[in-house]
Amino acid sequence: MHSPSSRLATVALAGVLATLAACRPAKKPETAPNPAADPRNNLKAGLFDAGEFTSNIKVVGKAVSPNGFLGITNSDLAFTGNYVIQGNYNGPVVWDISNPSSPKLVVAYECPASQNDVSVYKNLMFMSAEAQNGRIDCKPGGVREAVSKERMRGVRVFDISNIKEPKLVANVQTCRGSHTHTVLEDPKDRTNVYIYVSGSSGIRAGTELAGCEGDLAAADPNSSRLRIEIIKVPLADPSKAAVVGRANIFTGLEAPPSHGLSDADKAAASAQLAAQRAAGAFIAKNPQSGADAVAPPQLVRRMLDDAAKARGATAVTTADSATVRSGLQAAWNQMYANAAGAPAGGGRRGPEGSQCHDITVYPSLGLAGGACEGHGLLLDISNPVNPVRLDAAADSNFAYWHSATFNNDGTSMLFSDEWGGGSSPKCRAGDKAEWGANAIFDIVNEGGKKKLKFRSYYKIPTYQTSNENCVAHNGSLIPIPGRDVMVQSWYQGGISVFDWTDTQNPKEIASFDRGPVDGSRMAMGGSWSVYWYNGNIVSSEIARGMDVAQLTPSQYISQNEIDAANTVKWDQLNAQGQPKIVWPPSFPLAKAFTDQLERKGCAASSVTALRTQIAAAEKASGMARNTALDAAVTAAEGARGCDSQKTDLLKKALQDLRAPAM
Repeated sequence: MHSPSSRLATVALAGVLATLAACRPAKKPETAPNPAADPRNNLKAGLFDAGEFTSNIKVVGKAVSPNGFLGITNSDLAFTGNYVIQGNYNGPVVWDISNPSSPKLVVAYECPASQNDVSVYKNLMFMSAEAQNGRIDCKPGGVREAVSKERMRGVRVFDISNIKEPKLVANVQTCRGSHTHTVLEDPKDRTNVYIYVSGSSGIRAGTELAGCEGDLAAADPNSSRLRIEIIKVPLADPSKAAVVGRANIFTGLEAPPSHGLSDADKAAASAQLAAQRAAGAFIAKNPQSGADAVAPPQLVRRMLDDAAKARGATAVTTADSATVRSGLQAAWNQMYANAAGAPAGGGRRGPEGSQCHDITVYPSLGLAGGACEGHGLLLDISNPVNPVRLDAAADSNFAYWHSATFNNDGTSMLFSDEWGGGSSPKCRAGDKAEWGANAIFDIVNEGGKKKLKFRSYYKIPTYQTSNENCVAHNGSLIPIPGRDVMVQSWYQGGISVFDWTDTQNPKEIASFDRGPVDGSRMAMGGSWSVYWYNGNIVSSEIARGMDVAQLTPSQYISQNEIDAANTVKWDQLNAQGQPKIVWPPSFPLAKAFTDQLERKGCAASSVTALRTQIAAAEKASGMARNTALDAAVTAAEGARGCDSQKTDLLKKALQDLRAPAM
């Protein structure tokens, strides 16, 4: 016997099968963005009253950093439960975003250092310390002595079982400090977690931390050069966290190619040099670049003092200045030749001076992406204490490989270039679109080995002013099913949401930007990092505090796709420890794939009929729902000629909604 709903489904199916087999041609590509006409250009400046622009996104909540932390650099973010933990150079700040439109301050924990990047694992919080001012007791005031056992440079471990009262349980010292770090959960080891430490500052003296060797060549196994330090944290007793390995993943790399200044940099440098020359500055040719530049002040002061002493005087005269100018070039050349680590013939330092800035791990795939200053690395991390380099990429358009992001199925990877270190304007009209951007690679198999194959660049399609630090920085995937969509920070370039499913044609689909912090000079600000977490896009604003935003439906993302993304719920998130995104069965998931078939260009009548089937199934229950779902699965097969991969995803989403047989 057939139920009424099944008869309706059968009738509808006949029409669907007749129409879904044909697909209309895909829509013409949209007009390429024009950065010169982008509405984000020249927004009003201001710390808390800057002009704002949003596209396909809405800002639902804002939080101002608390006293003692406002005006101190806000850094990276980690998430646990309903809490956002925000790094700050004065210590971590915890926010409750249970109500995204009204973030509530939970605690601001004073513990000065930099960058104070944070991550979490269950009841533990980890925090990086690299600068010389960090103390083992978290107290302010720094450490005055050149060598001191009170100095903290490494990774701190906190117990946050009571998140309102973080408790410091361990300080794990490392030879180069910790600029950033990555928490790695080994699927084969449930009793420990591992931390990859990215330290990029100078190597500590062995008298401050035993085992640190900065005078040895990188090839020496005892050297502290070209090593990432690996910490093991016993979950039963985190106080026993310790360094258990130092892996060299740089062996055999050559010095990477490099690029010079952009047209915008050249124009700015020329104007500045002309002003300095007119003011009487000491100008000579930089031995590295060969371009005219202001000579190092310490060199000029020493030469002036020497010239005066040669006359038996202490006061410098005009004649002394003339003497210094005549001998300045030779002295600067000699000073540079004697500098430790100076590259022969100029150019960028080779791998001997390299370290990783960020390492992103994808534990379920046993892979990691190392953004390692001069190179982008693909790593095998199946053995956490012995990561192995699978491939390395170098690019003359990249100045500083900063961070990495995999797509969800691990077939592609994106690297960001923090050209200028994040403190300079690199999004001006005279800055190339390939510089300070993202480089997108496919991960392919060649001869049984995984390799990186370059596909394209992505940079925000806007021009920022010379008073806005702007360059690619931290971001994460947004779980839009069937697509690779990412949200990313660009400092004072704001945040950008872009689709890189087609690795050769990434495209921006949403954005949020503010005007400069200060319209008269360069002042640090903007989004340090921005991540998607349980339906919210949370941005760490360097100078102001924190922003919470949400996607809005548009021609690029449908409400069904947003609803499907919001079915993904995480208990915790460290963006540098990518979780495999898994979508639970839901009608929004099936509707999202249907919307994507429409966007691909499948016939409108076919999509309409399929939506009718899904709507009927959603209203029904029990066996009637299963019958309607079966009809929809059969109907979806008619779209195979339009997009077979999407058709399979839709069919599985429909099948997963079937109620179990009784």
